[in-house]
This record gives sequence, structure tokens and C-alpha cells, in this order.
Amino acid sequence: MTNRKPFVGGNWKMNLHGDEAALLAKQLVDSLPSNEKVDIAVFPAFTYLASVGAILKDSAVKLGAQDFYTTENGAYTGEVSLSMLKDVGVSVVLVGHSERRHVLGESNSTCNQKTLAALDAGMEVILCIGEKLEQREAGQTNFVNYGQMALGLAGVTAEQMSKITIAYEPVWAIGTGKTATPQDAQKAHAAIRNFLIFAYGQEVASTVRIQYGGSMKPGNASDLVGQDDIDGGLIGGAALKSSDFTAICEAAVSK
Repeated sequence: MTNRKPFVGGNWKMNLHGDEAALLAKQLVDSLPSNEKVDIAVFPAFTYLASVGAILKDSAVKLGAQDFYTTENGAYTGEVSLSMLKDVGVSVVLVGHSERRHVLGESNSTCNQKTLAALDAGMEVILCIGEKLEQREAGQTNFVNYGQMALGLAGVTAEQMSKITIAYEPVWAIGTGKTATPQDAQKAHAAIRNFLIFAYGQEVASTVRIQYGGSMKPGNASDLVGQDDIDGGLIGGAALKSSDFTAICEAAVSK
């Protein structure tokens, strides 16, 4: 057991249209546990941030954004700035999600620029890291995770780490039918914690939350969050159903 408050994030990705997003937000406001024992955020698509944010206002659920542009407002067609996100109530952002890295081609340098920009804007950041199947099979899990953290956190001070959550996403376990055991996940999380100790010292590292993002579901949530270094989850598919997401959040309460 630790004194780190679990953090569960629901990444809706490019799913749910307006009425569906509003309905799910209303259901979550009614069903989710108090944030006294767990921090909770949801990440709708850009087009529904304002409407979902209005529903979440004054609730225990934080509003998050899946992406953003690092530069101030201006002539950047198609982009959304951090100040615009803050204007609709966003307080936490994702950086380096596996799909943005491996489908949309974002580099570690881009992730670092986004991390620094979000921190400068006063946002909380969930920095996502994780290895692909071929990297895992080659025994490179820690090498990949350490590299993504070292480059992604470059320039982040020890004081700013209070605004950082690390999300470990084993890419090979997302939507593939392959699963990591709780022991596999804990091993990777413990290694991530050790990197943070090396980079920032024991005191800071012991407070940083490390989410698990490898297909956490109601059926495996308790076993996963019961591990010493798993401090909640970044949830994909199971975040699209109120009962499933609520069950995961309730499992995190017992962390």
C-alpha cells in the first residue's frame, strides 16, 4: 500500500458523438466515487469538450484533452491551443499516447515540447510511454521506457513533477488480445519508478503516480491496482461504458 492517490483516466479517443458523450458524462457524474479517494478524468474529442465540461462542472471528474498545440494562439490552421482548452475547463492533457506516437508519428522531441508547454500553462500532464511487441520480445522494455521518459521529461524540474503522471502503455497489449499479468505490469512499473529515483531522487519518485494503460477492465482492475507501483489506469475501451469505468474507479479506491 502507498499514500499515492490513484488516478483513473478515461480516454474516449475518436468515439462518441454529441448525445452519446453527454449521456456518458451524465452517467459518470451520477455513478463515480468521490474524488477524496481517487482522482478521475475523462478525455473527450475536441468537438465535445465544452459540452462535456459543462456537465462535469462542480463534479468530482476532471476534464482532459487528448492533444493540443504547443504554440500560443495564432495562424495555426486546424490546431487547438492550451489557452483555448483552459477556456472550456480542461485541466489535464495527454502527451505521447501510443497512437499519437505510432500511428501519427509524434517523436520524443515533440512529446517533450508538449510536456513543457503544458506545464508552463499550468496543466497536469499524463506522459504516456511503452514498448511495442517486437521491442518486448527483444528484451528492450526498460530501454524503451527509459528513453521515452528521459527525452520526454527533459527540462522538467523536480518541483514540476507534482504535475506529472506517467502512463505505462505496453503497446503489444492494447487491442491485440495479448495481456500482461499483474506481475508483468508491476515489474515494468517498478523499473519506471527506479528511473524516476535516478532522475529525481527517492522523495520525488515516491510521489509520482504511474498509471497502467494496457487494457485494464473491470475483471482485472483490482489485481492490477493492487500492485505496489500501479497507481490507477489510463482506460480506453472500458471507459466508453459507464458501468465498466465506474467499476474500475471503485477498484482503484481500495489501492
